[in-house]
Amino acid sequence: MGEKVEAVAFDLADRQEYRRKLRQCLAGLARLLAEKRFDRPKNLMGLEIELNLVGSDGLPRMMNAEVLKRIASRDFQTELGMFNLEANIAPHRLESRVLDRLAEELRTALAYADRKANEVDAGIALIGILPTLGRHHLVSGNLSDVDRYMLLNQQIVAARGEDFALDIEGVEHLVCTSASIAPEAACTSVQLHLQVTPQRFADVWNAAQAVAAVQIALGANSPFLFGRELWRESRIPLFLQSTDTRPPELQAQGVRPRTWFGERWINDAYELFEENLKYFPALLPLPDDEDPLSVLDEGGVPRLAELVLHNGTVYRWNRPVYGVADGVPHLRVENRVLPAGPTVTDVVANAAFYYGVVRALASDARPVWTRMPFEAAAANFEEACRNGIEAQLEWPRPGRRAGTAKVPAVTLVRDELLPLAAAGLDAWGVEAADRDFYLGVIEERCHRRVNGATWQAATFHRALESGLDRDAALAATTRRYCELMRAGEPVHTWPVGLPAAVPTG
Repeated sequence: MGEKVEAVAFDLADRQEYRRKLRQCLAGLARLLAEKRFDRPKNLMGLEIELNLVGSDGLPRMMNAEVLKRIASRDFQTELGMFNLEANIAPHRLESRVLDRLAEELRTALAYADRKANEVDAGIALIGILPTLGRHHLVSGNLSDVDRYMLLNQQIVAARGEDFALDIEGVEHLVCTSASIAPEAACTSVQLHLQVTPQRFADVWNAAQAVAAVQIALGANSPFLFGRELWRESRIPLFLQSTDTRPPELQAQGVRPRTWFGERWINDAYELFEENLKYFPALLPLPDDEDPLSVLDEGGVPRLAELVLHNGTVYRWNRPVYGVADGVPHLRVENRVLPAGPTVTDVVANAAFYYGVVRALASDARPVWTRMPFEAAAANFEEACRNGIEAQLEWPRPGRRAGTAKVPAVTLVRDELLPLAAAGLDAWGVEAADRDFYLGVIEERCHRRVNGATWQAATFHRALESGLDRDAALAATTRRYCELMRAGEPVHTWPVGLPAAVPTG
């Protein structure tokens, strides 16, 4: 959804023409695949990270346009809410000191953005959901003043035909409604891109789906929404419900939601693009003037603009991406599972684990997805979102024993997945010192059973016990989180609770 679009009105003819163009694009993609036109392996990874703007009081600041003007860099852009920004890191080859280089680039970029935000009494916060967000912050008037967001909101609201219902039951229970998609803006994530060849795409996507639950268990960082303590990663159900175009009747019929884990393992990338057309009506029927089949007939490479735009409005947690760079088409797996934060070190550790374990699982002679039902992967994902690092996950038994068994997420990571992640990073050619440092962060999280969500919840409850009311405790927790985030030590080292210097009333 990073495409630039203009606010327009659509009629039936627009939708019919767009459907025709989507089918042309899909046929064009099929030809590109059949003709083996895609880029050769380059071991390229990329990263995007969504940010919150927070005042010194711990409350959100609705001023991304002003902060972006001061940052004045194409590496930063708007996101859905006026308190959101997104930072984009240029693609890197997965090799050598890539992890340390990535960490240094992130620290430099985010420190610069933070200084610029400080000029207008704001700061950058890396967190899945800002604990101090209230319902009054997440209204249509606080959507970024950008045509694509206004148009997307208009079309999703029109497709649903009624208010959005938020109903999340965790430690506490939240039930409320929203007249717009604004609650989606509460969700700030890290997106990890991996360029792959068509021949490897299915293996990489299946591997990413299999470990999505493990990523959440390790990296959960969104325990609060609208003042309620919910799931350890409340971002996942919130995103699903705040973008749900289905009224209750269609939900009861089993119509698929636009935020979707999926329902099966795949054999090739084409299947995912085809499913997106088959199951999801276009939200933004904006036809491009390109004729993709004619471009192919002339030996060129089509942009497939309609397919790319439509693909961006189907919110898979592992999304297929088609792109063109230097006149050559490529495919990427976009991993959208992780929340932002808590620190740059934690973000890079999460990335190291993902890229390593996916490489290893995708190369396994007995792939995990041939030994585990897809339904188990989907159930694991929900279990991890609810319970975070305490999750119990279904996983194939080791060795050649048949079947699956329930295992604590931390045990699965320490005993099986960390060695695989290390082997995967070795296969990429990542420097051993970087491999050991960043996977060591993951190992320590497992050892201490600490991630961003557990720290936030524990510190919030300590603040309540000190005599603060709920809103003050959430604000104090947020301020302390931001202090420790800027200090930069990984979250498993953070002391729980508020320092004595923090006021208690």
